[in-house]
Amino acid sequence: MRRILLCLSAVAACCTLPTQALDLGGLVKAGSNAAKAASLSDSDIQALTRQSCAQLDSKSRIAGPNDKYAQRLATVIRDMPTTVENQTADYKVYLTSSVNAWAMANGCIRVYSGLMDMMDDDELRGVIGHEIGHVAKGHTRKAMQTAYGVAAGRDLAGAQGGTAAALSESQVGEFAEKLINAQFSQSQESEADNYSFDLLTQLKLRREGLVTAFQKLAKLDGGKSSMLSSHPSSAERAANMQERIDAKG
Repeated sequence: MRRILLCLSAVAACCTLPTQALDLGGLVKAGSNAAKAASLSDSDIQALTRQSCAQLDSKSRIAGPNDKYAQRLATVIRDMPTTVENQTADYKVYLTSSVNAWAMANGCIRVYSGLMDMMDDDELRGVIGHEIGHVAKGHTRKAMQTAYGVAAGRDLAGAQGGTAAALSESQVGEFAEKLINAQFSQSQESEADNYSFDLLTQLKLRREGLVTAFQKLAKLDGGKSSMLSSHPSSAERAANMQERIDAKG
C-alpha cells in the first residue's frame, strides 16, 4: 500500500546471474547497469531481497516473542498466508512510531508498531494482504529492477567473467530503503487492493478492515501518508472496497 507500502517483482531474464555470486562488494561499469538489472533472475531476486531484509532488520528494533506487539501480530496472522510466492512467510514487528508495512519476494513481511497502534486486527490483515499483493502481482520485482539499476549504475558493484553484479554493504542499505519506499502506480495500487480483498474473501476473513484502514490513512497527513501515498486517494480506495463488499454482500 505504499504504497503501503509493503515494498518488488517480475523481471525479464535475458541472461541468468548465478546466485552464489551475489556477495557484498565488487566493481561494475556504469554503462552496464541497465543490462545487469534486466538480467536479474528469480534466484538473484531472492538473494537481493534476503540481503535487503537482513540489512533492514539489523538496523531496526524487532519485537521479541514475549513483546505485546509480536504476540498481537501472531494473533492477527493466524489465518493469513504462511508462504509468499512459494517462500515461507516471515512476519516480524519493527518497534517504531512510523506508520508502515511491507513485504518482499523472499517471504520477509514487516509491520511497524506505529501502524499497529492505529489499526485494529481486521485493518492490519487488510494492509498485510495488500503488501503481499504487491509481491504476488509482480510490482515489487519491477521496483527492485529499477532500484538495482540505479544503485549499480551510480556506484561500484559488480562483476566480470560471468560473475553477477553485487552491491556493497552501504549500497544494499540504500537499495533496501528504495524498495520499502517504492511508489506504485494507480493500477498497481488498485491491483494490490483487490488482491487483498480476494485473499480475505478466500480465507473467510472480514473485508471491512480494508475500508476503515483506508479511511484512517486518508486522515493521516491529509491522505498523503508515505504508506499509501497517492493515486487513487485513500478515500477513493475506501469507497472502492466498500462497493465490492456491497456487491458481494
